[in-house]
Amino acid sequence: MKAFKDKSVLVIGGSRGIGAAIVRRFVADGAQVAFTYAGSPEAAKRLASETGSTAFSTDSADRDAVIARVRDSGPLDVLVVNSGVALFGDALDQDPDAVDRLFRINVHAPYHASVEAARQMPTGGRIIVIGSVNGDRMPIPGMASYALSKSALQGMARGLARDFGPRGITINIVQPGPIDTDANPENGPMKDLMHSFMAIKRHGRAEEVAGMVAWLAGSEASFVTGAMHTIDGAFGA
Repeated sequence: MKAFKDKSVLVIGGSRGIGAAIVRRFVADGAQVAFTYAGSPEAAKRLASETGSTAFSTDSADRDAVIARVRDSGPLDVLVVNSGVALFGDALDQDPDAVDRLFRINVHAPYHASVEAARQMPTGGRIIVIGSVNGDRMPIPGMASYALSKSALQGMARGLARDFGPRGITINIVQPGPIDTDANPENGPMKDLMHSFMAIKRHGRAEEVAGMVAWLAGSEASFVTGAMHTIDGAFGA
């Protein structure tokens, strides 16, 4: 038996990188998977074709669109919120509109998606949000807004765990460190700096993050909620 046979899974932000690896993992484990995308329609089309999943164009900066997508997905067994953006530069110079957009995608979307999913989610449902080790540690300048947004997820999970716990619904944050994706390639210009902080001197793989997500979504993690799960090669140790 496949671990998620006939389970309904929605991945918010699933067309590339970590999100795509999560989609592939749940499909391989037997789930019925849908995912959203915004800026990568061709990648989304390819992934849906390769995996038999369903892709929906949804702007994670649009609160009402995110809520509608979750609501229209019906009762979900698993919600994964992976969409996120980063903003680099001196806080004194950053565009306030760009900062607000980051907060809409990185904080508002996970909150509203989680709450909406819980309205219809059956007992024992799972909510997993992809955060960042930068929610715990920010060793370089220029990413204050990003760090703030990832720290906010920690408080969200702790609070919603209390709200959803009586129904056996868990909510957890997965906090990756450097992961080899288009957004943060292992051979990129930040490689040496990032690896200098790490005990395991390499980028992680998207499939490794997907494995942690799958465990949190499974039956063995039914007593795990309101917690942060860091996968970072000891970047933040």
